[in-house]
Amino acid sequence: MLLKESIDGLNIRPNGVYVDVTFGGGGHSREILSRLGAEGHLYSFDQDADAEKNIVDDDRFTFVRSNFRYLKNWMRFYGVDHIDGLLADLGVSSHHFDDATRGFSFRFEAPLDMRMNKRAGTTAAEVLNNYPEQQLADVFYLYGELKTARRIAAAVVKARSLKPLETTGELMQLAEPLLGRGGKGDDRGVKKDMAKLFQALRIEVNHEMDALREMLLAATELLCEGGRLSVITYHSLEDRIVKNVMKSGNVEGRVEQDFFGRISSPFVQVNGKVITPDPDEQERNPRSRSAKLRIAEKC
Repeated sequence: MLLKESIDGLNIRPNGVYVDVTFGGGGHSREILSRLGAEGHLYSFDQDADAEKNIVDDDRFTFVRSNFRYLKNWMRFYGVDHIDGLLADLGVSSHHFDDATRGFSFRFEAPLDMRMNKRAGTTAAEVLNNYPEQQLADVFYLYGELKTARRIAAAVVKARSLKPLETTGELMQLAEPLLGRGGKGDDRGVKKDMAKLFQALRIEVNHEMDALREMLLAATELLCEGGRLSVITYHSLEDRIVKNVMKSGNVEGRVEQDFFGRISSPFVQVNGKVITPDPDEQERNPRSRSAKLRIAEKC
């Protein structure tokens, strides 16, 4: 996704130290390595065991089997005090959506899992079957921005009292009448709202917002002067956090000013407005239509 634009945005120094916190299929990492010299190094993070199949055989490459929220700890472990750039392609990899066994997509009948790290953590089924009704409503509203969040939560609680929810199909059958325009099952909006419902569960299961906040604050500390932060987002929740950090240095977007009223921020934004995929890329990959690239440089 936005391969050339995101890597160009890093303004790579051939002998620099870079981090790709979302290795996935390895496409971005390979492009970074192609621009590094003999003394450069790339650290790539991914918590998903499936990503390990794509590990690059290169002495300048280190694969870190971890959630990127632990960026600072791992850099300390490897003796890295400063980095020259960090790339993040947020959200879910295409292979997650295409894997019929993982439960990320409502296109397939699958167990309600949704964990990016299958070796640990709480599944989507456990969230649905164990969270109190109000907590479920909060998840659906905050992370899915669903207007019928309370009604969906009530329906989940009622259904699970008879039988635990176990599959994507069961969740879809329960939620469909409550989705769409006005929650009346309008076909034009059902698919879009179903995607929001699955998104909300996935974000909760993987603690994505907390992880993103921690990673961005660690990156702010680790980046050297002139270092670049290149981040691709796919929905408004994560984009707002990225925008705030690049604007103010904190996740709240709280702008601080000096005595003379000048805005104090650790970053200057490289692209005046967000970069989006060109029409050709959007045609090849419909998911890219929601992608936004933001680039900032450490002052």
